[in-house]
Amino acid sequence: MERQVNVLAAVLHGQTDLRLEIVPDPTPGPGEVVIQVDVATTCGTDLKVWRRGGHAKMLKPPTLFGHEAAGQIVALGAGVQGWGIGDRVVANNSAPCMSCFFCQRHEYSLCTDLTFNNGTFAEYQRIPAAIVAHNLLPIPEGLSAQEAALTEPLACVLHGIARSGFNPDQGSRIVVLGDGAIGLMFVAVLAQRGADVILFGGSDQRLHLGQQLGASEIYNHHHTPNLPEITRQLTAGMGADIVIEATGVPSVWETAIACARPGATVNLFGGCPRDTTITVNTDRLHYHELTLKGVFHNTPQFVRESLALLANQVLPLGSLLTDTQPLSNLDQVFVDMRDRKIIKAVITPQQKAIP
Repeated sequence: MERQVNVLAAVLHGQTDLRLEIVPDPTPGPGEVVIQVDVATTCGTDLKVWRRGGHAKMLKPPTLFGHEAAGQIVALGAGVQGWGIGDRVVANNSAPCMSCFFCQRHEYSLCTDLTFNNGTFAEYQRIPAAIVAHNLLPIPEGLSAQEAALTEPLACVLHGIARSGFNPDQGSRIVVLGDGAIGLMFVAVLAQRGADVILFGGSDQRLHLGQQLGASEIYNHHHTPNLPEITRQLTAGMGADIVIEATGVPSVWETAIACARPGATVNLFGGCPRDTTITVNTDRLHYHELTLKGVFHNTPQFVRESLALLANQVLPLGSLLTDTQPLSNLDQVFVDMRDRKIIKAVITPQQKAIP
């Protein structure tokens, strides 16, 4: 594959300050590979980072931007084995160190030295050695690059479900708060596993998509603002067995807790802005024996489970990809995401354009 001296890439400089720039062609170091990015997908986390101008863990501007992609290997660093030029791959945006206190206890998402990698909104991307070793996977035959690029967010959802204590044999009533891509992925996976899912969101179009993905009940919070009361009405006055918050808004975290039945687990999955707080009723927390969980990111196990699930094509997650644009239109894509015109966009960096 013919390589260029310089490549086009998106660089985040600050709040809503995203620029397309010519950057040096990445060269792989020992243990690294470089991939040609065939497809990159946008994510709600990208949108939050674009709006807020940074992320507590994953990046600090100015930085290459984007973290969901699929492509093919175009260069191998020294010592890389088991991979070849032209291999179709998906690279997770992180890898744990495998040696710290948390990794030794298999709590990989809490790794104190997670290797994060951004830069999927570019023609080429360098993949660090830790990710090559632990979270670089071959794309199964028959799986499109667009769907393979969903591996990272779906892995996060699978991790979130595992941490929520979901048991398909118990007939769980689950509330999902948020009709973004992550919330809709939660609906699809949980419904496929037999859960009865109630979806709350703010877009009738997205809610109807959630219904197609398996939600048994859908409600627009603009028209039905008392979500805890609706939840109790649908659960014989009890509340939900599991509540998953997928918006990253502190007030919605409080709503999530209010939707829970005694003994429930509340998965506070959506990351809120730095230094925000919520108020919790201590009487209810204590006497109702609620479990509140903050769940972050994914692990190598769920990255592999995610790609396998996508390859099985049992979930119609391609319906979440509602726009396709060249890299030159990326800034407008984020404007459209902010205005809720699209759910996820497919970015095609190999379509040549002048920044």
